[in-house]
Amino acid sequence: MTTTLFSPWRAGALALPNRIVMAPMTRARATQPGDLPNALMAEYYAQRASAGLIVTEASQVSPQGKGYSFTPGIHSAGQVAGWRLVTDAVHRAGGRIVLQLWHVGRMSHPDFHAGELPVAPSALSPQASIWKWNEAEGRGEMVACPVPRALTVAGIREIVEDFRLGARNALAAGFDGVEIHGANGYLIDQFLRSTSNVRTDDYGGSRENRLRFLREVVEAVISEAGAARTGIRLAPFLTARGMACPDILPTLLEAARHLQHKGLAYLHLVEADWDDAPVFTEAFRRALREAFRGTLIVAGKYNQTRADWVLSHHYADLVAFGRPFIANPDLPRRLARALPLAPFDAATLFGGDARGLTDYPALAAS
Repeated sequence: MTTTLFSPWRAGALALPNRIVMAPMTRARATQPGDLPNALMAEYYAQRASAGLIVTEASQVSPQGKGYSFTPGIHSAGQVAGWRLVTDAVHRAGGRIVLQLWHVGRMSHPDFHAGELPVAPSALSPQASIWKWNEAEGRGEMVACPVPRALTVAGIREIVEDFRLGARNALAAGFDGVEIHGANGYLIDQFLRSTSNVRTDDYGGSRENRLRFLREVVEAVISEAGAARTGIRLAPFLTARGMACPDILPTLLEAARHLQHKGLAYLHLVEADWDDAPVFTEAFRRALREAFRGTLIVAGKYNQTRADWVLSHHYADLVAFGRPFIANPDLPRRLARALPLAPFDAATLFGGDARGLTDYPALAAS
């Protein structure tokens, strides 16, 4: 099979030298206090600048949007300055990078919000946990999420504005574009699903109403970044975190038609990648391709063989790699030359210092 993984592609305003995307991955290294991006993060991303496109780790659009320890934000002047270190470093290395805009919704804990409950479409528990630093014991731990408080309509509108300002700040920080995080059981995803959204107002109930928040966020973000520099990430087959919605596939196909109408740069799909996960069917791939004719990115335990398959069938245009990029900063070169891939250390995934972040070497040229 002839590969197109290393051929150039254009996604909206983004001219990419290859089809390899570095997927967004939480690494929890932001400087405290202030959730500030830093020089260590700049080095980490610059090491991986040979990707066709880098999507950063998710970054909260407001203090309320935070749900894990040490994650970076994009809502303060200090954070914008910190991200400028990152974008400058990546651009000097010849790369392209977009910022992922994030609000976790109910996937959070009161300790991040001065004792207040996290917010969500409805007061329903996600029956899930988040990673939080235990200062007294000097270690990270998984902590259960409480039942959140339901957002008021005024609160929803404030969050839409937070996304708009996040996009503005991302451009001020030098990013080539933005990606809206609408996947993995976070706030936008929570609005989309009937299992997490039982509202009876204009933001809940019907499919159209459950899509309202996504549409408003998209409109706000493209008003700042432009549609050609805006992407969005969605997770069709997520079932964890109370997300097993029986109406999610037609809901996301309707979302895709709306995103096509808006002319977004790309749609980024998270495929189910856990054991005994639902199958990402070819029927859904075809339906999605019909609904959204722009650039499609897929992510989920891809290797080169699977990447070549999905590209050759035109089910995707770009393929995102997550954990392989952690331990292989020169991943595109290794894939192109069939060089061995190094394993990553799961113990250093969240939090800490350079160990497990910037100390994975590139293979020596030979």
